[in-house]
Amino acid sequence: MYVSVAGHRAFFSTGSGQHVAENESVLFVHGAGFDHTVWTLPARYFARQGRNVIAVDLPGRGLSGGEALTSIEAMADWLCLVLDELDIRQASVVGHSMGSLVALNFAAKYPDKVRNLALLGTSTPMPVSDPLLDAARANQHQAIDMANTWSHSSFAHQGGNENPGLTLTLSGQRLLERAGPGVYFADLNACNDFIDGDMLATQVKAETLVILGLEDRMTKASAGRSVAAAISDTRVVELDACGHSMLSEQPNAVLDALAALV
Repeated sequence: MYVSVAGHRAFFSTGSGQHVAENESVLFVHGAGFDHTVWTLPARYFARQGRNVIAVDLPGRGLSGGEALTSIEAMADWLCLVLDELDIRQASVVGHSMGSLVALNFAAKYPDKVRNLALLGTSTPMPVSDPLLDAARANQHQAIDMANTWSHSSFAHQGGNENPGLTLTLSGQRLLERAGPGVYFADLNACNDFIDGDMLATQVKAETLVILGLEDRMTKASAGRSVAAAISDTRVVELDACGHSMLSEQPNAVLDALAALV
């Protein structure tokens, strides 16, 4: 579905559901270099539970127009514009990786718009290594190769997938390859530059779920626990034998955790 936001067409998936004004809403925010398709399973599930689903493509990503936003703060402000355009006063907000930083910033800045919050594969700060940033800046495929390797657990690299017909690592690679030139670098750099997360976490008032992968090499579980400890009302779910790509590695476990909150 398309709406006009800040003068550009913005796309979001509804999970094939219909928006009903009186129903509760769920806002999904993807990670660096990705798009709304990472939320296919939870989007469809919650749409069938009668939720209004808004799985966005951030500006310049996926099917959304406009230039790629270059800061976490700007992305959070853009989410506010999306909800206002849809006349949605409050939503559950779910973010993965970079999307978790956007969701965290949004929850701290716009508390009245957040019913509850879910942060997946999160850390504050979220530093990005120089080799990865340099490769992404140069639009080199090496950036995708590095991130795709580091974001999966040792189990995932053995092959197999809970989603029939797909391979874990190649699915992640194809998603990153779809991003336009400069988009992946813009996203990674936004994560690297976001330094206020620790302070913002203490300002979050919404009930919060933090989901961690115990084999996450991109945002280590210990860092995610620190985020959870800074939020006043939080619950932590830890996924064994799971890396950063938890939405593809353990989709059912992630959905079970989300269903208990959203």
